[in-house]
Amino acid sequence: MNDRNERPWCDVPFGAAMAFFEDEAKMQGKESEVSMKISAEKLRLYAVTDRSFLGGETLYEQVEKALKGGATMVQLREKKLDEETFFKEAKEIMDLCHRYQVPFIVNDYVEMAKQIGADGVHIGQADMEVKEARKILGADRIIGVTAKTVGQAKSAEAEGADYLGSGAVFGSSTKLDAKPMDHGLFQEICESVHIPVVAIGGINASNVTRLEGRGMAGVAVVSGIFACKDIEAGTRELRTLVDQLLLNNLGSER
Repeated sequence: MNDRNERPWCDVPFGAAMAFFEDEAKMQGKESEVSMKISAEKLRLYAVTDRSFLGGETLYEQVEKALKGGATMVQLREKKLDEETFFKEAKEIMDLCHRYQVPFIVNDYVEMAKQIGADGVHIGQADMEVKEARKILGADRIIGVTAKTVGQAKSAEAEGADYLGSGAVFGSSTKLDAKPMDHGLFQEICESVHIPVVAIGGINASNVTRLEGRGMAGVAVVSGIFACKDIEAGTRELRTLVDQLLLNNLGSER
């Protein structure tokens, strides 16, 4: 699902490289079913859909290209579909993700996520509270929360969130009112909680390495995947860069 042979392993400390391969072995040794709780490995490259980039393709086709390129988690973000259409599309894309052993997350719609059996939801600060979402979904489903301050991050963790999405680290091409987050603040958020944090906002292959050393578990990407002319190749390039970035972080921590 990703081109691992292109990484410059010769420059990586031996201990860090061994730890990386041990983590990969653990992932490959898991059962075929997708785990209902999230791991940092599944957050490495988190693809977030946007149908404004379809260009004649179906969302299903584009998501499969992202999965082939190495996306490790997928979030369906739809604001304008009627309930029946959303349900049908969500079920189809969820089944596709599970064929690739990748968790499928629904943005905002907690009740819908429960109905279709999604692996979890992602909710914003203005959406349903984490505790209420947990009551609906149960203990075994993933709940991600947007956090733009240290206080929001700590509160979400205390309420039972499984991961956080924080940014916009480079602004956003999909949310025009999103202001770029200072990378120092982003690092503070990562360091303030024990649950994994993903960076989001304007991330692509040309800027992702600027996040090295900030402590995140991965990156959530919209246009940096789905606006690519070749989605599979673009995702693969981004996955290679993210893997190397996280490996460098691991090496620096040792």
